[in-house]
Amino acid sequence: MSQTILNPVYRKRLWKHRIGIALSVMAMSVGLIFLMWILWTLLSKGFAGLSLGLFTQDTPGPGSDGGGLRNAIVGSVMIVGLATFISTPIGILAGVYLAEYGEENRFAQVTRFVTDIMLSAPSIVLGIFVWTMYVNVSKHYSGYAGSIALSLIAIPVVVRTTDNMLRLVPQSLLEAAFALGAPRWKVATTVRLRAVKSGVVTGVLLAVARITGETAPLLYTALNNQFFSSDMNAPIANLPVVINQFAMSTSDNWINLAWAAALLLTFSVLLLNIVSRTMFSQKTTK
Repeated sequence: MSQTILNPVYRKRLWKHRIGIALSVMAMSVGLIFLMWILWTLLSKGFAGLSLGLFTQDTPGPGSDGGGLRNAIVGSVMIVGLATFISTPIGILAGVYLAEYGEENRFAQVTRFVTDIMLSAPSIVLGIFVWTMYVNVSKHYSGYAGSIALSLIAIPVVVRTTDNMLRLVPQSLLEAAFALGAPRWKVATTVRLRAVKSGVVTGVLLAVARITGETAPLLYTALNNQFFSSDMNAPIANLPVVINQFAMSTSDNWINLAWAAALLLTFSVLLLNIVSRTMFSQKTTK
């Protein structure tokens, strides 16, 4: 053992290992410090803006006191809800197709390649695309356009998650189903998809968390509305755009509402992540 310690090669590798560990810990510490700083600022300023009126009153006008975020909260729920309704079936069905036929034809390979590109595409590009293809044609902003833009962001997440989860199903389980005479489509839906349904739901929830705080696509599609409106075929209020507008103002009331809206979005995303991770961990421990 002493000879190993005295070995210069071993000592050199040991020092490199220690330096690497020290640098990693330092980098992690710096990241945690800034993260805790951001969270503390958000919590301290966000909680100061929380009140009952935040959920019962609409956004105030410039220079007004009071007000709330009722119209923006309802608008965000409607836009994200419709985007989830659009992206979930498309993403799951596309993921099933890629898992079942992804290695057999060129169309599936092109689909997977395009999905990977959309995963890394800037959200503002998708917003401009929807503005060009929908808003510019219909000549008005709308909640529908915002939902379409957000669904384009969510679909690749659901597709890749579903595809990856389906590939985890043991081949022996599929061969047993085929041996019983089940057709391929039934094996894919009732055996393979059911075996990983918790992971697929997790992917959907992560996609919802991904689009909840998106601002850039909504600036070009849903825009904003100071008043309460449930008309999805017209400009509609939403939390991300309200935060963007209020945070850059000189009104203290608007800035406080922006911090409160940011806190609401943060807790919503945190809740979705906790739910998704809890469901996944329960599935893997069984």
